[in-house]
Amino acid sequence: MPNRLALATSPYLLQHRDNPVDWWPWTPEAFAEAGRRQVPVLLSVGYAACHWCHVMAHESFEDLATAAYLNEHFVCIKVDREERPDVDAVYMEVTTAMTGQGGWPMTAFLTPAGEPFYCGTYFPPQPRYGTPSFGQVMAAVVEAWTNQRDQVLEAGAHIVSQLADRQGAAAGSAELTPALLDDAVALLAKGFDDERGGFGGAPKFPPSMVLEWLLRHHARTGDARSLHMVERTAVAMARGGLHDQLAGGFARYSTDASWIVPHFEKMLYDNALLLRCYCHLWRQTADPAVRDLARRVAVDTADFLVRELRTPEGGFASALDADTEGVEGRYYVWTPEQLAEVLGPDDGAWAGALFAVTADGTFEHGSSVLQLLTDPDDVVRATSVRLRLKASRDERVAPARDDKVVAAWNGLTIAALVEAGMLFERPDLVHVATACAELLDRVHLRDGRLLRTSRDGEPGNNAGVLEDYGDVAEGLLVLACATSDPRWVRLAGALLDTVLAHFPDGSGGFFDTADDAEPLISRPQDATDNATPSGAATVTSALLSYAALTGSAAHREAAEASLATLMPLLAEHPRFAGWAGAAAEALLAGPAEIAVVGAPADPRTQALVEAAWRSTSPGAVIAVADPAQPPYVGLLEGRSLVDGGPAAYVCRRMVCRLPVTTPEGLVSQL
Repeated sequence: MPNRLALATSPYLLQHRDNPVDWWPWTPEAFAEAGRRQVPVLLSVGYAACHWCHVMAHESFEDLATAAYLNEHFVCIKVDREERPDVDAVYMEVTTAMTGQGGWPMTAFLTPAGEPFYCGTYFPPQPRYGTPSFGQVMAAVVEAWTNQRDQVLEAGAHIVSQLADRQGAAAGSAELTPALLDDAVALLAKGFDDERGGFGGAPKFPPSMVLEWLLRHHARTGDARSLHMVERTAVAMARGGLHDQLAGGFARYSTDASWIVPHFEKMLYDNALLLRCYCHLWRQTADPAVRDLARRVAVDTADFLVRELRTPEGGFASALDADTEGVEGRYYVWTPEQLAEVLGPDDGAWAGALFAVTADGTFEHGSSVLQLLTDPDDVVRATSVRLRLKASRDERVAPARDDKVVAAWNGLTIAALVEAGMLFERPDLVHVATACAELLDRVHLRDGRLLRTSRDGEPGNNAGVLEDYGDVAEGLLVLACATSDPRWVRLAGALLDTVLAHFPDGSGGFFDTADDAEPLISRPQDATDNATPSGAATVTSALLSYAALTGSAAHREAAEASLATLMPLLAEHPRFAGWAGAAAEALLAGPAEIAVVGAPADPRTQALVEAAWRSTSPGAVIAVADPAQPPYVGLLEGRSLVDGGPAAYVCRRMVCRLPVTTPEGLVSQL
């Protein structure tokens, strides 16, 4: 018989609706029930594409004896971290502090007041590698709750008090200077893996936010080291198993340091961020081989997003699962025998050499993840092989799709698709991004406030958090730059005004939840980039872009104040502040404000617009006006044709240079 999760909209929660565990969703009623029964709460947090979440579910939550013990001694709450990042953030902070590491599934034991007293991540069914079994953990918690409840309650209250003390401690601020950014890049470079690309060892995550910052730093300063780190990493990721060599797109992370074997889930946010990085690398690098690869990967990733993650309503689904038929990676890996079966002996052997498929294998059971370590000597043959392999793979059981639409990640996707569409002459991608923006406007906005998720065109119940407002606002502003539609500027401005009204911390920074959001044991505030850019950094970036387009001094001042609070983090831990670094580069560069005036059908206007979009100036905004129409943003006010023909104006802080009439003149000013 289904449990309470049968009424949920989250695909992750629905995966657990038939568990024998008597799950509750995150509701006040669940905690009230724990208080009535005087039992602790088991909080389990995960997400639909999480491999180890599935493993723990199969091993423990589907086990009748384990479920019976849980039901007797606990009130069990299941949370989708993607729907409730606020809940996840609060208890993940405690988990990391207690154990020295975080991750999912997150397993936390709470008092009926929501105060955590014991936390961990995945617990196996039997003791393993120094980790106690889930049964041992449950029994120890029950014993402590039964016989040492006063101490347990005291421990929970102490943890909450510590959270409050940390929240009250001023993070400080620092002045943004070119020297600070130079020093941060130098510190970042010390952890760079020059042999394999990326930073640190295994597991290795795509450093999308850092790559964007380094590209902007190189554009502003000419620092060759910054561009080298981006090129080395981007090429290694694109040629390794992290990148799907048949269908495009990237997996979540590499389990090794060489990008060979991924953790196979594909997340919307990773692919949106990486699409934008490869677009920007294409327009910036001087290496023809890197440029060709960057364009191919960017286009393939954009097509993957549209083909495999777009929903019927026009939004983008959150993720594709890592597992197929209960086996991680089964959908993606190949053996030499499978290649020969699909392609024939000759093409099979040739494809094995091309894609590094060996008899020993690079993955489990002699199978290999496809890599493309060198470009093929026969492009026509390689294209034929790729298409035949993809057609064969399409006949396999496909990974499940988490089809909820998350506002923040769709905002990232809008920005990436618009840039790919404008750079690679793909107006279809801009149209797809516009449809996504219309969905967010139609479904996710209620009474001027943003909802975090929707599914099947129906809005969820969870309030948007800071990253939702920042990412959606930035996506809308990029869309406005491409379409000249004032609707998107107005909507972005309204979202940012909501941020300024409901999210400030009083010191120039922002909380991750609004002042009228559901109260938790602590109000989350995390300026570090994690799997996605931090909410504070995304809002800062959007505030800068909005100010540049409209001339709003208030929004620029808010961006500057926020950046000051982010500078200590950037100076000390640059790997976890890439998006703040990118925003800082934009502020030091102006950012450039490019106004183009001319008839849309005039080829001279189109040439100026193309040159503007290819500019590498950090955080540049673009406004295009038909002289027959009134200006839609402040940047265009007072701009006129020159000698009756199209013209471009390059401004910074609304102070403009003389207009130019040729792409070459525009490039020289930028």
